[in-house]
Amino acid sequence: MEELLTRVAAAAGIDENLARKAVGIILAFLQKEGPAGEIGQLMAALPGAQELADAEGGAKGGMLGAIGGLMGGGGGVMALGGQLMGAGLSMGQIQSVSKEMFAVGREKAGEDAMGAIVGAIPGLGQFV
Repeated sequence: MEELLTRVAAAAGIDENLARKAVGIILAFLQKEGPAGEIGQLMAALPGAQELADAEGGAKGGMLGAIGGLMGGGGGVMALGGQLMGAGLSMGQIQSVSKEMFAVGREKAGEDAMGAIVGAIPGLGQFV
């Protein structure tokens, strides 16, 4: 997990605390929206991922999250973006965090698992 956080922080130009929060929010979102089998592979490949997702899973995106929820019904990628912006990330930083996180995911859990996750969540492909 530390390698992931270090890489995400460096890629997005943010500190490790913000990287930890962002990765936790994304992991919690993936658990809620993604295919269970592949999410299980990803979580198993990243020791500490479950704890991080649990810690950030209750985070709210404030007004942006609420708007995303209204636009996307169940929230989806718009709500995720709202949560990450509410945590203090810009759109560019969100893209950097997502791309690096999925790169690490591909290295650790495999291309098949990550491809299935991206394919199962509408709109996610534009961020990874």
